[in-house]
Amino acid sequence: MTTGEVLEIFGSLVSALKTYCAKLPTVVHLSMIPGGVKPTPEAIEAYEQTVYRFRTQSAPTPFRKLTDLCIESLEAFEAGKVLAAVQPLLALLDHLERMQRDKEIQVTVSEEKRFGDYRQALYKIMPGNQPELDGAGKGLL
Repeated sequence: MTTGEVLEIFGSLVSALKTYCAKLPTVVHLSMIPGGVKPTPEAIEAYEQTVYRFRTQSAPTPFRKLTDLCIESLEAFEAGKVLAAVQPLLALLDHLERMQRDKEIQVTVSEEKRFGDYRQALYKIMPGNQPELDGAGKGLL
């Protein structure tokens, strides 16, 4: 598995989170929604398939140690916990950047740009980036 393939899979996870967040109401009042707002079964299945693809392709590579972060994100996504789904993906990006710095992986200039693009997309999902939201944030359950 190459860094480009990892980033392709990672991009699918980021895209799934962005799609889910776009469907959430602007302000989520948890007391009004019993059980929170969860993604559709189809969205959960697609996310799970992406994580499974990562797990199977990363087995004999240095990327294998990142599998737990993907699973952690999946479990949070299944529960509709956006913030808890974003945190492990940000940690995964941090780990990839450390791997690059330590020369464990090779990263092209375009792949490095994708690191930044994905990080920015994940930060936009986080609370505090949209002032119209209440203290709980958008779908942070």
